[in-house]
Amino acid sequence: MNSPRITRRALAAASIAAGLCAALPLNALAQSGASPKLLRLVVPFPAGGTADVLPRVLAEKMRDAYPAGIVVENRTGAGGNIGGEFVARAEADGSTLLVSPPGPIAINHHLYKTMPFDPTKWVPVTVVATVPNVLGVSTKVPANNLAEFIAYLKANPDKVTYASQGNGSTSHLTANLFMQLTGTRMVHIPYRGTAPALTDLVGGQVDVFFDNIASSAQYHQSKRIKVLAVADERRSKALPDVPTFTELKLPDMQAVTFFSVVAPSGTPEAVAVQIQKHFAAAMALPDVREKFAAQGAEPGGQTPKQTGAFIKAESEKWARVIKAANVTLE
Repeated sequence: MNSPRITRRALAAASIAAGLCAALPLNALAQSGASPKLLRLVVPFPAGGTADVLPRVLAEKMRDAYPAGIVVENRTGAGGNIGGEFVARAEADGSTLLVSPPGPIAINHHLYKTMPFDPTKWVPVTVVATVPNVLGVSTKVPANNLAEFIAYLKANPDKVTYASQGNGSTSHLTANLFMQLTGTRMVHIPYRGTAPALTDLVGGQVDVFFDNIASSAQYHQSKRIKVLAVADERRSKALPDVPTFTELKLPDMQAVTFFSVVAPSGTPEAVAVQIQKHFAAAMALPDVREKFAAQGAEPGGQTPKQTGAFIKAESEKWARVIKAANVTLE
């Protein structure tokens, strides 16, 4: 899989540039482009998770730009498609936005046979954050590094189990990418979310889980699981002792969960640009960056054009993985 990709390092550089361009104080931005309408941020996943926490942190900092108020709404179900459909059908004036992980933005239309909206028609606004995935294994697995783990898988095809957050989830697709790159085979055990999957990984009921670093770090640090590699280009501050797949000679094993903001089809470009400036200014604040770091998240803030290119590259990448693994959902 030596296909062109927009790297997370390039995305981070774009984020810094966008942040500098939006470095006006938030109240100055508000005065120059305050919206008279209530801003509705729709999160298509339950409250409490990273997908919900990040937009709430930003909403609190952007209130000066939206005198009528900002509301974060959780509209869950169907892998994010219920919230996605709600936003896709909303007025294209920038007052209703989808803030979401990749599912309803870049992946679901490759998974589901039918979709209630067309994700290729979203108007990109900005990337909120990226969070790298990690390879976590049970302490019962007789491998302490990536080379030992791959050797163990090849010696035991179809015997090692891997958990996911559900069929078609990021963890499911990341595991398939890993198997495709390494020529290994594992047995899929889908769960309903991260918490039960991690519980069984810690308890040894399942062998492997490709999870985001925010959830897994504490269990590695307490030696209840073993995190063998980070699916990113550089080591994470959250787990500085864990090497990247790139360091371990598997450079195409890149898998980050991204959270981005998109608007309904037909939203004017100038509106998307103005909204992006508000988000980027909020993400540049030191206390916001600290709160993002606590979630293992790298702040974004990219321009609509940069965001669109990033989403397109991610969508194409996961489409190849889905096709090769023959993953479909009803």
